Amino acid sequence: MSEIVLQIDGKKVVAAAGMTILEAAQTVGIAIPTLCHHEKLAPYGACRICTVEAESRGRMNMVAACTYPAEQDLVVTTRSEKVDKIRKVLLEQMLSHAPDSVQLTELAKVYGADKDRFSKESSFCILCGLCVRYCAEVKKKNAIGYIDRGPRREISFVPEVAGKECWDCKECFDLCPTSALQAAYVLTEALAATPTPDDDGCGSGGCGSGGCGCKH
Repeated sequence: MSEIVLQIDGKKVVAAAGMTILEAAQTVGIAIPTLCHHEKLAPYGACRICTVEAESRGRMNMVAACTYPAEQDLVVTTRSEKVDKIRKVLLEQMLSHAPDSVQLTELAKVYGADKDRFSKESSFCILCGLCVRYCAEVKKKNAIGYIDRGPRREISFVPEVAGKECWDCKECFDLCPTSALQAAYVLTEALAATPTPDDDGCGSGGCGSGGCGCKH
C-alpha cells in the first residue's frame, strides 16, 4: 500500500493512501472533534464540527476532516482562530436543537459556545444521520430515514419496518450524540401511530354491520 506524507499541526504524518485527514490525524494521536463520524460508516460530513484548515499548493481551504482525503505535502491546522470560530457557531446552532446534550455541552466549554445565542427549536436531533446510516449500512434494515427538506427536515422511523426490527435491536440509540432517551421516544411515537393487523378502519375491530365503512 502506497504512503503519503503530510503535516498536521506541525507534525510530520505518514498516512496510507486513501485515508482522510481525520484518519491520518488519529494515527498520531491528534484529536479532531466529530459528531457524525463512525468508524463502521462511510464518511458523511454532516455536522462539520471537524472543520480544519488545509493548505495545498499555496491555497488554503476550510474542509471537513472526516471526508477530505489526506494528500501528499498537505498542511493541516486543526486549531486556529478561524477553525474555533466555525466550531463555536456550529455548536451554538446545534445547542438550539439539543440544549441538554452532554456531548454538545462539553464541546461548548472548549470553544466558548453560548447555548442561548439562538432561539430554542428543541427537537433533540442535529441531523448527524448516524442512526439512519447505521441502520442502512450496518444492519441493512432501513428502518429509519429522513422526511421533508431544508429547515423542516427531520428523522423518522418507518413504522412498518421498525415494528418488526427495532425493539430487538436498538443499536442506534447509543450512537445518538444528543439523547438516546429521545430516540426511544421517537420510535415509540412512530409505532403508536401504526395500525395493528386487526385495525381495519372501524376502530373496534368487530362492528359486524359494515355501516362504518370498514372491511367487515
